[in-house]
Amino acid sequence: MPKGTIKLISDRGFGFIRTAEGKDLFFHRKELEGVDYDSLREGKEVEFEVGRDRIGRPQAVRVRLSQEQKDAR
Repeated sequence: MPKGTIKLISDRGFGFIRTAEGKDLFFHRKELEGVDYDSLREGKEVEFEVGRDRIGRPQAVRVRLSQEQKDAR
């Protein structure tokens, strides 16, 4: 499962993840699993899957904190 870090959090319910390859992927708060959107901070490490939006662009889906972040709580 790919990992990345939260690059940007918007107050409008979406954000961007910087992948290990240096690309930015959009994610929507509805794609979060086991983490509250309001508790996310820039720089947090997450795991995700790559899906497609309705017009075929890649986006992060099934986004959750990485195991290391969970252990650090």
